[in-house]
Amino acid sequence: MEIKVDLHTHTVASGHAYSTLPENALAASRKGIKLLGMTDHGPSMPGAPTLYHFGNLAIIPEVLHGVKILPGVEANIINYEGELDIPIKYLARMKLILVGLHVICYPGGTSEQNTEAYIKAMKNPFTDIMVHPGRPEFELDLERIAYMSAQLNIPVEINNSSLSREKKDAWGNCRRFARYAVQYKGPVILGSDAHFMDRVGEFGQALALVREVGIPEEQILNTSTELVLDYLASRRKNRPAII
Repeated sequence: MEIKVDLHTHTVASGHAYSTLPENALAASRKGIKLLGMTDHGPSMPGAPTLYHFGNLAIIPEVLHGVKILPGVEANIINYEGELDIPIKYLARMKLILVGLHVICYPGGTSEQNTEAYIKAMKNPFTDIMVHPGRPEFELDLERIAYMSAQLNIPVEINNSSLSREKKDAWGNCRRFARYAVQYKGPVILGSDAHFMDRVGEFGQALALVREVGIPEEQILNTSTELVLDYLASRRKNRPAII
C-alpha cells in the first residue's frame, strides 16, 4: 500500500511547528508525496495565525518542488454545538478543511457532549475531513463516530502522530476506532500531522495499525491523488452558496 497524499501538516505559521511550507514540500517530494495539505491551526489555538493569514492563502503557488499544494486549515471545534473557529466566508475560499478537538480550544465535557460536538462538526457542509478522534484527552463514542463517517461519507483520520511513542495512551482508542471503521466501511485517511519537515509523509505507525486491524486499501482515501481531489471537488459541489 502506497500513500501518495499527506493532507495534515503544519508550518511555522501554527506557532508550535518549525518548518516552512517550501521545506515541507521539499520533504514531501523526496518521499514520493504528490499532494500536500497546508493545514495550520485555526486562530483559537495559542500562537496560531490570524484570520489575515487564512484570507491570503490564494497567493500560495499551486505546485512547490513538484508537489501540488492544498492550502487550508485545521479548524478547531470550540463548543458543544460543533462550531468552528473560522468564519464561513474564509472557509468558503479554502481548498482543504480539517476539523478536530484540541484541549486549549474546546471546553471538554462528557462522552455524549464531546461526541455530539464532533458529529455536529462532521455535518458542517464546509468540513472535509475529521482528524485524530483517538487522542485520549476527550472521551468519545468511537463506534458512533465511525458509523456517522460511513453515513455521511466524511473521512476520519488515523493520525500517525497520535501513535507516536510520546502518546501511548492513544493506541487503544485508535485501534478501537479502526476496528469500527472496518465494520461500518466509512472512508479513512492517514495523516502525518507533521510539525517538522522530517515527519511529512511519515505513516509508519498508522500503516502498522491498518495492517493489524485489516482496513482494506480501497477504504483509504489517500492511496491516490485522484481519489482525494475527486472527493474534495464533490464536497464543494454540495456547499451552500456564500454571497
